[in-house]
Amino acid sequence: MENSQKGFIPVMLTPFLSNGNIDYPALTQLTEIYLQAGSSGLFANCLSSEMFELTDKERIQVIKHVIKVVNGAVPVVATGTFGGPISKQADFVKAVSDTGVEAVIAITSLLANEEESDEIFNDRVFELLHQTDEIPMGFYECPVPYKRVLKPQQLADFVATGRVIYHKDTSLDLIQIKEKLKLTDGHAFGLYDAYMVHAVESLKAGTSGLSCIQGNYFPELIVWLCDHYNDNHLKDDVAAVQNFLTENMDVMHNVYPVVSKYFLQKRGLNISTFTRRNVGAFTSDVVKEVEKLFDDYTALRSELNIEVFI
Repeated sequence: MENSQKGFIPVMLTPFLSNGNIDYPALTQLTEIYLQAGSSGLFANCLSSEMFELTDKERIQVIKHVIKVVNGAVPVVATGTFGGPISKQADFVKAVSDTGVEAVIAITSLLANEEESDEIFNDRVFELLHQTDEIPMGFYECPVPYKRVLKPQQLADFVATGRVIYHKDTSLDLIQIKEKLKLTDGHAFGLYDAYMVHAVESLKAGTSGLSCIQGNYFPELIVWLCDHYNDNHLKDDVAAVQNFLTENMDVMHNVYPVVSKYFLQKRGLNISTFTRRNVGAFTSDVVKEVEKLFDDYTALRSELNIEVFI
């Protein structure tokens, strides 16, 4: 997903009905909101989507639905590895690819156990690439079941195959990100940072953009940051947005994704707060924090003259 412009790739939620079934009308509306906000792509069937709580059939259905709604407007990537033998993972990568995604994302922590070496991991990655024809691939350093961060040289070796075009980085390490960018320079490849504490510095360092849970609260704000991070005329506004994202990091991660679904309700989306994953209690104190976040965001959005659609 190489692009000269900085882009925002939302990590998509999966809306559910109160009975636990997938709410496809809400998924349609949510997808449209991401697009109207100016997202340059979408990451479907990811951790925010509660991918581990979906069946294989539901995973494919959700991806197909998103691609249908997007209708070619932006590229879509989606997770395609869920553990087990490489041959099994390769089969599901092919099934996900058949939906029409631009790249199939491999979860780094599902290709090797935490105690297994980088050499074992590397061998499995190359075997997965071998068994998946010429399907474009990407990596996601997902924190579940544990976080396995790729070393810069590892990523460079994978990108050098010409098969890896996308990376969602969760290293939280700007020095490491800069090294990854240096070693993959010149390839048709995009690195998207998930850590909003150093969002501006990450964009200035040369990442292709941002891919973060904050987009499930205010995608238009993340798009604004990608558009204006290097605008000297707006440096005070950029600093204000960076500070807002940093100060509210804990609020947005607490009882997520219930909190983001509640936030989207306040924005006007017809979405329940139901989640299949047990993420903790949505207490009255949490509600107050999210409502303050909504008020603070509304004020910031007004100051920046950012247009919203709900």
